Amino acid sequence: MIRLALLRHGHTAWNRAGRIQGRTDIPLDDAARAQLRDLRLPPGWENADIVASPLSRAMETGALVTGRTPRAEPALMEMNWGDWEGAHGKVLKADPDSGFRDIEHWGWDYCPPGGERPEDLRARLHPWATALNRDTVAICHIGVMRVLMAMATGWDFDGPAPFTIKRNRLFVLHIDGTDWTTYDAPERLIGRTP
Repeated sequence: MIRLALLRHGHTAWNRAGRIQGRTDIPLDDAARAQLRDLRLPPGWENADIVASPLSRAMETGALVTGRTPRAEPALMEMNWGDWEGAHGKVLKADPDSGFRDIEHWGWDYCPPGGERPEDLRARLHPWATALNRDTVAICHIGVMRVLMAMATGWDFDGPAPFTIKRNRLFVLHIDGTDWTTYDAPERLIGRTP
């Protein structure tokens, strides 16, 4: 059995503006950098592998929090939002002709125009996660985290998610072959000692 800890990248200007980032490589903002410099992993993760999505916001979050350069892992790339990348989610939601849906109404096959379905993420994430052979911290994106958490909890993107993803927390999965489980409470990042 291995532990896989998922950590969402820090804020970007697009996050704060409510814009959909997807695979667009938007960097961390200065406030996020300042906050992340003061945080580190909780005890018990010192010897874990550190991997991250190749997008700069994830790679830099990993380096700031761990003090190590993460290994770029293409499987952790954020969901492709296609034509909606850069758009404001609230604007899409307000337009009944946009096709935009809230996450609890996606199902595994929902697909933004020109983008990816959650099922597509599952198809690339499952082989990667089941091939892990030691404890790993993965710095990634909310879409990737939702799919991995769904795989561990049995949620099928239909109805409210049984988890809430927040920043600066490790969401820990136990992977033992085909048996995936998750802890109820995430582990908070902790402050660095001066």
